[in-house]
Amino acid sequence: MNKISELLKIKYPIIQGGMIWCSGWELASAVSNSGGLGLIGSGSMYPDVLREHIQKCKKATNKPFGVNLPLLYPQTDDHINVILEECVKIVFTSAGNPKKYTGFLKEKGVIVVHVIANEKFALKCEEARVDAIVAEGFEAGGHNGFEETTTMVLIPQIKKIISVPLIAAGGIGTGNSMLAAMALGADAVQIGSRFAASLESSAHENFKQEILNTKDGGTKLSLKRLVPVRLIRNKFLREIEELEQRGESREQLLELLGRGRAKKGMFEGDLDEGELEIGQVSAGVSAILPATQIIEEIIMEFNQAKNRLNNFQF
Repeated sequence: MNKISELLKIKYPIIQGGMIWCSGWELASAVSNSGGLGLIGSGSMYPDVLREHIQKCKKATNKPFGVNLPLLYPQTDDHINVILEECVKIVFTSAGNPKKYTGFLKEKGVIVVHVIANEKFALKCEEARVDAIVAEGFEAGGHNGFEETTTMVLIPQIKKIISVPLIAAGGIGTGNSMLAAMALGADAVQIGSRFAASLESSAHENFKQEILNTKDGGTKLSLKRLVPVRLIRNKFLREIEELEQRGESREQLLELLGRGRAKKGMFEGDLDEGELEIGQVSAGVSAILPATQIIEEIIMEFNQAKNRLNNFQF
């Protein structure tokens, strides 16, 4: 059996990214019911809201699901208390040092997976004894690595230096790219952008439609002086670029960013003033589909691509 499927007790080695403002209980439960692993994105939730989403997810599926826990937010301890009280057994941590919470969570019987973008943090994950690692390439949406290493380069690099199962993320949205990631050494894939535009995504319909409208070159990695994030090109991004080109301070960038820009864009649908986080693979997303259909298409494409490669002889 596939290492990740066995570890997480899922049918398909497909993990839905825990995206802020997109990954509520409806999406997580739909992905889990379809054979993947659904993740609730806690980064956009207060603790009481997270509890509500976990409870609704438990009612909507009897399959495994997890919570994505960005470690850069001040309420992380409160989120962990909710996760433990609600008996969630899978946590994907990100945006911080894996050593901080992994040991504590594992003592409580929680499977811990950490997201990284470079070799340094992959080795920290090994030292922290995480159960698996997500290696996320430059193509990914949302917060990203400073190194700008592409998924095709990153996966074999990380595979060589770790012993735990490896999940590939960044630029993956089809069965073909899933097979490519596994050929490079991944045991599973994590997919965000494709599910952000799904029927069950909690994102605003304006944002979903903007994902469909995004073409080649329609996203850019920005805010590198703060925390790198890949965004759809819009009025807000142009304002950021103007400040950066003028050499403005971090404080001025933070003032422009303000509070709630991601919510304004992705959840409230303000396509001009909002922060629209999405991956490069959005250029290939052409329809808003149910999560079940997305997974069925990915598995069908994966098998077709695998069969096609079996015909090659060298």
